Amino acid sequence: MTSPGNNPLPAGGPADSPAVRPGPAGTPVAGRPQAWPVTAAPPRPPSLVARRWPGPPDPARPLTLGALAAAAVVGASTLTMVRPGLGWLVAALAVTAALVTASLQAATARPGATGAPGRAEQAIWVVMTVALTAVGTVRAAGWLFALCLLAAVVTGTLAVTGARSPLGMLLAATLPPAAAVRALPWAARGVRETGPPGSGIGFGRILTSLVTSAVLLALFGVLFASADAVFAELVTGLLPDISLPAVIGWTFRLALIGGVLLGGAYLVGGAPDLEGLRPAPSRQVHRLEWTVPLVLLDALFAAFVLVQITVLFGGAGHVLRTAGLTYAQYARGGFWQLLAITALTLLVIAIAARRAPKATRADRLLVRILLGTLTVLSLVIVASALYRMQVYSDAYGATRLRLVVATAELWLGLLFLLVGVAVVRLRAEWLPRLVIGTAVLALLGLALVNPDRLIADRNVDRYLETGRLDVDYVSGLSADAVPALARLPHPMRTCALTRMAAEQPRDGLWATNLGRLRARAELDKIPLNTTLTYCLDLGRR
Repeated sequence: MTSPGNNPLPAGGPADSPAVRPGPAGTPVAGRPQAWPVTAAPPRPPSLVARRWPGPPDPARPLTLGALAAAAVVGASTLTMVRPGLGWLVAALAVTAALVTASLQAATARPGATGAPGRAEQAIWVVMTVALTAVGTVRAAGWLFALCLLAAVVTGTLAVTGARSPLGMLLAATLPPAAAVRALPWAARGVRETGPPGSGIGFGRILTSLVTSAVLLALFGVLFASADAVFAELVTGLLPDISLPAVIGWTFRLALIGGVLLGGAYLVGGAPDLEGLRPAPSRQVHRLEWTVPLVLLDALFAAFVLVQITVLFGGAGHVLRTAGLTYAQYARGGFWQLLAITALTLLVIAIAARRAPKATRADRLLVRILLGTLTVLSLVIVASALYRMQVYSDAYGATRLRLVVATAELWLGLLFLLVGVAVVRLRAEWLPRLVIGTAVLALLGLALVNPDRLIADRNVDRYLETGRLDVDYVSGLSADAVPALARLPHPMRTCALTRMAAEQPRDGLWATNLGRLRARAELDKIPLNTTLTYCLDLGRR
């Protein structure tokens, strides 16, 4: 036992320290080495994407996943990639039904979502998307269907994102690819989890139901097909090709449509907040800075409009005396410039309306007068451009490009009317959506008038009056033009339709097209026995 005098520990060590007792919170304790206080790092603020687009709050529901899978299979099985046909409309309806199901499921999870602002507009975009896709069922013109598909991508994007502001509508174009990627873990969580508590519905049950349905349909379908030849032919048209290239194409379409559906369901389940995305207020310029340029521009437009009125009433004789050109040459030389002027004027009006001061009543009155005058004068220029195109087409024949450009000019004229309303009200929040909406209506209107048949009718009428016809051009039109070209006298009719007849193969069920059906019915009535050499010689005359 060590005596107190032989204690090896130094004085002031633990043996001599007082008993360790916990002190009050935050106060040192005698005899215990103290550590530096640890301060928790402040939480990082959420990113812009996390704030604006958190995504759906819940995993994908089994019913949603089942609807998406069924729509993807239907779309991959019915789409025809060579020619537009019925399959595109069926696929569009299947996709729409699946996304509506996903939207209703999301609304069930979030009560009150069905009354969110913009739902009526989204429904309008949906209707426009289906209508644009349906053009491929009634019109055979591939170029027209391509334009409709591009417009359907725009309207479909607006339908699933709900974007309404100009900046939000621009950003909406980038969301579907990102949504398809973000939807993968969201769908995976839905596959792992079961349905709502007590429902007894899970993804496994839905998958089992689909597989059982497919087996039963295949079994009884084969038996019915072997029992009746007519039913067998119908089933053959419904079933897809099972060759290796067809299977690869079907798999590619399935993956593509499945990605589109997943991204669309992710967006309708948790749409991003795009309403607050607006550009910063621009600097208001002094009244003198914008008044003088607009006054001078109005004067220039007025002088040009006076010249156009003189030409309109003076006719071809006035043009020939003053410009040394035929009226057709005069029309052709100025249309494209007037089209550019029309587009640039819209840009000038947009900038002036944004930058001009509107603080006082005098400022607002000046904006209305100057921009209103420019709008009215621009409408006269639009009318002049359309009249020039009419003269141009009468002299040189109607073509697809001339018809599309004339339609675009009509649409620009409608935009000027809308701009005039916005100038009077000095409010234009609704204008960007109407710009897209009227563009879609113009495209649907073009499909309604059957452009290839209209072009063929104009050229046939011109041939009957003047004896001039570009056979090579009209024979390159789609099957929609066949009823119009059938009015041509022999042998021009035969030469124009021989090439078309060779390009009209029999369509399957999903490639069914009303324009091609009418063309085949018309071609079956016409004997096509003229040699190609004779037609080439006739085209050179």
